[in-house]
Amino acid sequence: MTAPRETVIVADVGNTRIKLAVVVAGAASARLPAVAHRQDLVSREFRAANLKDWLDRAAPGPAIVYAASVHEAAATGLEAAIAEVAATGHRIVRQRRITAAHVGMPVEVDEPERVGIDRVAAAAAAAAAKEGARPAIVIDCGTATTVDLVSADGRFLGGAILPGPGLLARALAEGTSRLPAVADLDTGMPPSMPGRNTQRAIAAGIGFGMRGAVARLVAEAAAAVGGDPQVFLTGGSRGIVRDALTAAIEIPDLVLHGIALAAGRLQSRP
Repeated sequence: MTAPRETVIVADVGNTRIKLAVVVAGAASARLPAVAHRQDLVSREFRAANLKDWLDRAAPGPAIVYAASVHEAAATGLEAAIAEVAATGHRIVRQRRITAAHVGMPVEVDEPERVGIDRVAAAAAAAAAKEGARPAIVIDCGTATTVDLVSADGRFLGGAILPGPGLLARALAEGTSRLPAVADLDTGMPPSMPGRNTQRAIAAGIGFGMRGAVARLVAEAAAAVGGDPQVFLTGGSRGIVRDALTAAIEIPDLVLHGIALAAGRLQSRP
């Protein structure tokens, strides 16, 4: 009898969330591997039972988890949970960390070892998805917002990092005595000006500020890289800047696609 085929799972371990998905046959675009059964876990507080419930639905047989992390404590917790699920469920669930070296993308910055794997993975996915002769700009809106450059020949050139909308809201709430915390800033257009109460004023400031900052960074990046770059937009908070980047190609889980590309490279090795 032929053994069940191992399901390939990718995990993007971020500062706020752990994003999980199954790599499936077919393609999300002409050049990227497809992912399905998307699931989020909270990076700082999740239980092995949450992971088991998702695995039972998405990958009930043997599986291997390829994880890329910018949050070491959360990654260690995920690895412990995977090991617990494998042991208590008497099932085969292997795991492997993905690093920038596995992505196979030249990282041409001053300290390449310090670049987050999420940035490199998203850039690698953009390099695979872009039109061959064009450079690319990658905007990833999450806990932090990054705007990164990819050369026409697929090299990571660095970029810019600024706080995401949630961090900006928390900074205002924690750094002042009277300003309240404001949630749900990343789902779309900010409120119109003028904000007529404190919450709306904060939402307008952060919303229009993020849109203006990202639009200016994209313009600066385009001038720096030249060659009519394609712009890619990803990340859970991308809604706050979407309307300011009308020409951007929106791919919600660009980092997961990049991890899937790295997993494919590893699996193809003898």
